[in-house]
Amino acid sequence: MDSQLRMFEDLPGGKAFGVDDCSSESDVIIIPSALDFVSQDEMLTPLGRLDKYAASENIFNRQMVARSLLDTLREVCDDEGDCVAVLERIGRLADDSEPTVRAELMEQVPHIALFCQENRPSIPYAFSKYLLPIVVRYLADQNNQVRKTSQAALLALLEQELIERFDVETKVCPVLIELTAPDSNDDVKTEAVAIMCKMAPMVGKDITERLILPRFCEMCCDCRMFHVRKVCAANFGDICSVVGQQATEEMLLPRFFQLCSDNVWGVRKACAECFMAVSCATCQEIRRTKLSALFINLISDPSRWVRQAAFQSLGPFISTFANPSSSGQCFREEGRSSEDVPAEERSRITDHDAEEEEQIGPEDDAPADFSAGPESALQDCAAETFGNSAGDISVPEDSSSLCTLSSESHQEAAIDENDKKPANCKSAFRPEVDTSSPDSTLLDQELFNSFHFWRTPILEIDLDKELQQDSGEPLSPEGSGDASGVPGPGSPNITMATRKELEEMIENLEPHMDDPDVKAQVEVLSAALRASSLDAHEEASSGEHRSEPQDELPDCHADQDTCVPLISAAEESMDATPHYVHGGSDVIASGGFSPDEERRSKVQDVVPQALLDQYLSMTDPSRAQTVDTEIAKHCAYSLPGVALTLGRQNWHCLRETYETLASDMQWKVRRTLAFSIHELAVILGDQLTAADLVPIFNGFLKDLDEVRIGVLKHLHDFLKLLHIDKRREYLYQLQEFLVTDNSRNWRFRAELAEQLILLLELYSPRDVYDYLRPIALNLCADKVSSVRWISYKLVSEMVKKLHTATPPTFGVDLINELVENFGRCPKWSGRQAFVFVCQTVIEDDCLPMDQFAVHLMPHLLTLANDRVPNVRVLLAKTLRQTLLEKEYFLASASCHQEAVEQTIMALQMDRDSDVKYFASIHPSSTKISEDAVSTASSTY
Repeated sequence: MDSQLRMFEDLPGGKAFGVDDCSSESDVIIIPSALDFVSQDEMLTPLGRLDKYAASENIFNRQMVARSLLDTLREVCDDEGDCVAVLERIGRLADDSEPTVRAELMEQVPHIALFCQENRPSIPYAFSKYLLPIVVRYLADQNNQVRKTSQAALLALLEQELIERFDVETKVCPVLIELTAPDSNDDVKTEAVAIMCKMAPMVGKDITERLILPRFCEMCCDCRMFHVRKVCAANFGDICSVVGQQATEEMLLPRFFQLCSDNVWGVRKACAECFMAVSCATCQEIRRTKLSALFINLISDPSRWVRQAAFQSLGPFISTFANPSSSGQCFREEGRSSEDVPAEERSRITDHDAEEEEQIGPEDDAPADFSAGPESALQDCAAETFGNSAGDISVPEDSSSLCTLSSESHQEAAIDENDKKPANCKSAFRPEVDTSSPDSTLLDQELFNSFHFWRTPILEIDLDKELQQDSGEPLSPEGSGDASGVPGPGSPNITMATRKELEEMIENLEPHMDDPDVKAQVEVLSAALRASSLDAHEEASSGEHRSEPQDELPDCHADQDTCVPLISAAEESMDATPHYVHGGSDVIASGGFSPDEERRSKVQDVVPQALLDQYLSMTDPSRAQTVDTEIAKHCAYSLPGVALTLGRQNWHCLRETYETLASDMQWKVRRTLAFSIHELAVILGDQLTAADLVPIFNGFLKDLDEVRIGVLKHLHDFLKLLHIDKRREYLYQLQEFLVTDNSRNWRFRAELAEQLILLLELYSPRDVYDYLRPIALNLCADKVSSVRWISYKLVSEMVKKLHTATPPTFGVDLINELVENFGRCPKWSGRQAFVFVCQTVIEDDCLPMDQFAVHLMPHLLTLANDRVPNVRVLLAKTLRQTLLEKEYFLASASCHQEAVEQTIMALQMDRDSDVKYFASIHPSSTKISEDAVSTASSTY
């Protein structure tokens, strides 16, 4: 201070700043500084400082008091009276008129409450008496910031279980119920409802049912404020999960139905988002009969935002129908999937498929009736269609005969039909041949359109007579039926040659279907072909009525040219898509199922069919325009859950959708599938995986890096599910993972190294040596240290596997290659990598120490004379901290131990100080991992 005054006195004019015209130094007026106040505060007690600043008119001082309350309590925690005095002053500070002070105080309440809980013996009931009333009172504060802070504090206190159950019932819930009264403030009411919903899982079922549920049901019907209804809808699932199934079905479901039909789209959107949680709290019957129909309404909602939310929740909602008896899998307590359903149970499920489909009413949006019409005959003859592999329509075996129509090869299946068709199939498909059936009438109506009507009819060329005269065959229509006893579709004179010529014309025009005129002409020809088929069926039906009963049994050895399979004939009369007959087989113009067959192939009884149809439509390009541009990604994300719900017996329902998603233009969709394909493989099993997932998996291997990384992260999980022969095919493709779109994407190579470690158990020693060894050695020389570190582990595990194999020649060859490529590498980084590999081999006991001493240690010790200090430093660490800790070198006095000790002594006399240090220290005085990492990072 004296020096400052002298400085002021030296100013021009002979007067100092702040000094009066006094000659005496004692008369100087000194302006007090902040340091003076600090010294004064240090002289005050904690309670004195608290009282001083709490009474200050400065807002910031009062805020500082609120922040320092916890520190003050810690200072006086030994004195119960002082603690109570601090808590009483908190109550007075809670009445502060400044909102920022009250908000600051409320932010400190959870911390103070935790302190009071920890020191409960000193200050019993402190929180319940002093702090909780403040929190509850602030819930209705006029300031929004204070209310938000108190709400957050209340939830934090409930989450940490700092509020007694009695206080929740008597102090918290009554206030919340009062705040949700009809005459309450709108904002306060909305926030109070939100707090009630969020605290329900924390307070439990009993309090929620008794105190919260009645008011929640009232708020769901609040006609004045849609904000309240929206909050109720958004939290509806949480309430349902707390109160359980009975209360949900009796009290909450009627309110949920009202909210789903609310006139505000935001409320309906909130209902769609929580639909899965609500479904989980109901029984299977209500889920199927009521909630499924309700969800269909949300999917077809006029608002795009509601439809978007509904489609996002569609997959999760379908997953709530999952049942181990239908999926064939269940999850054990440790979370692993297992096929625990016995074979008898699976067969029982398959046998009752038809009965369950009939039990599904129109409310389920499933096919209403399978017992009448042409489809009933097909279902009777193909009852096990959906229990077998997808894409095959099969008939139950009758002794040794089997009636099958494969989607992959219609021609081969139709040829086999002539030899294997049971007698009961004929009677099953008779109604379909009858032209008086509804389907035949429908087909006649479909034959007409404006283009067909105004176009000049195609001339009918009757070549049957000329052909038959040339061949010397009789002209009677019964002639063609003599071989089989049943008139075939080609028996009439007029239709056989006509159909053949039409088929040839259509075949010639099919390559030019891009031309609209050609397409129209093909439609006309197809209609004519269908008409000729119908005529043939009509005559065949009339011929059957005139035949004897024994003629109804077809001859399985009939001539191929004169007897067309009955399944093909029946489906030809059913389907609207034109069929072309080639060599006695049915081939559809598009090369796949007809629309009716395709629809039947996607019928199942696990979930309501309407829900599955909507889910399958998520890949429709029009959905991206009318609903959500990322709807395909949501479909891909939930597909494993839907597949698990349907079970592998219904995979045929999802196969086409999965293939569409796998070829989607958006890489995010393909990436989603790539990350989950291994889970889907577990669900489907090895046969379906090999047939349907392996081709898609192969496509992902050649995709963008963003997609390939999903396959790579679970490469081991997927390959272990394949047969060993199929698994070996991927050995040739593993090398491709070393090539990435961006060479700086080192994490890709690091993931490859980690997966190769897991893949070692899946392949034989020869495969490991021939295919995995080159990749591992390549990764050991990577530019990035993180990749190299994982690769050292990979090589050491490879040495262990090959050495334990019989004979161990592969292991010896690998060790020799390591010595040649790394131990004698001209680059110091390669020699350092050799030391790292040896260190990992020692640490993980990949080789017995006697074998290590013979094959690797001599080459390791020669690096003591390396010209690069970094190599010698790492060698000193390895010898001193890793090798000498092994019992083999501590217990036995051998030439190997002597060589190691001589090398260490030489390193202790090294000219580099770091080498001396690591060669001299005791092994337990440092951590090898930390030192090694620092060394590795320096060689990046």
